Amino acid sequence: MDISTMRSVATVASLICFVGIWVWAWRRANKSRFDEAAQLPFIED
Repeated sequence: MDISTMRSVATVASLICFVGIWVWAWRRANKSRFDEAAQLPFIED
């Protein structure tokens, strides 16, 4: 395996990881959790 092949594999793996995180973040099932987390700075002690 030469360096170009390794770079290509790393690029594809990074893209797959990025798309996976993006899909996870935009799922409707996570919306309520993220909305609750977004309000944390505004909650009074």
